[in-house]
Amino acid sequence: MAQAALAKEEIAFSPELTAFIDEWKVKPGSLIMILHKTQETFGYISRPAAEKLAVLTGIPLARIYGVITFYHFFKTTKPGKHKISVCLGTACYLKGGQDLIEEARNLLGLKEGGVTEDGLFSIDPVRCVGCCGLAPVVTVTTETGTDTYGKLTKDQIQGIIAKYRK
Repeated sequence: MAQAALAKEEIAFSPELTAFIDEWKVKPGSLIMILHKTQETFGYISRPAAEKLAVLTGIPLARIYGVITFYHFFKTTKPGKHKISVCLGTACYLKGGQDLIEEARNLLGLKEGGVTEDGLFSIDPVRCVGCCGLAPVVTVTTETGTDTYGKLTKDQIQGIIAKYRK
């Protein structure tokens, strides 16, 4: 029973999101904007949310999923409370960005796209955070904002993770 209530709560669109969808659904090429707003609202796009978008917009669910799965930005699983993003833009990649991802995943016991069992952490590669002079860069997004860490080595990752475990 509690699980069913949670699922209904998950797909309850706010009046603001519904108004946004109503405004944008009539515009050509609006699906990406609607998906961005939906993900901004929930942190990811769940199956029930995608199904509700299909009903509200008249866009086939297969097309919605085609767009969600084509663009790396869109997530279909709930991220961790602390979203760790590791930049893999050119400067960050060349200065060890991939090593940072591997170290963080190793420390947290995560595979690609995973979330820790306690729901605290998820790790995603990103293409560029616009801090090339600080390469390699990691950002950690929490409920209160985003912290940026630059000029990192993989030895520093454990300390960053420990800060958010508290």
